[in-house]
Amino acid sequence: QVQLVESGGGLVQAGGSLRLSCAASGRTSSDYAMGWFRQAPGKEREFVAAISRFASSTYYADSVKGRFTISRDNAKNTVYLQMNSLKPEDTAVYYCAATRYSLSKNVATYDYWGQGTQVTVSS
Repeated sequence: QVQLVESGGGLVQAGGSLRLSCAASGRTSSDYAMGWFRQAPGKEREFVAAISRFASSTYYADSVKGRFTISRDNAKNTVYLQMNSLKPEDTAVYYCAATRYSLSKNVATYDYWGQGTQVTVSS
């Protein structure tokens, strides 16, 4: 069992930056690949980025490639999402998730989810 808690969301102007954190407790986070997803009002939850268990591989949605960076610190059981050059269309609730499988953009393959943190980008 893994508990995930996101933090770092907020309101930022377009072009600004935010760093989200996801703290894991319970089992060691290095047992899992980790992902970030987001969900805007009226839309389905969508994949943002994923990172392998020991950070050897990362995977990004095309919409955030070059602007967002996922990283992890297994000693701190924490995963990060650095978001730069934010756009109004990045506005959503951001969720972190853990999967026993390898890198995946498929929501259904993730076993554990946090409660989410709101990111709002004003134009």
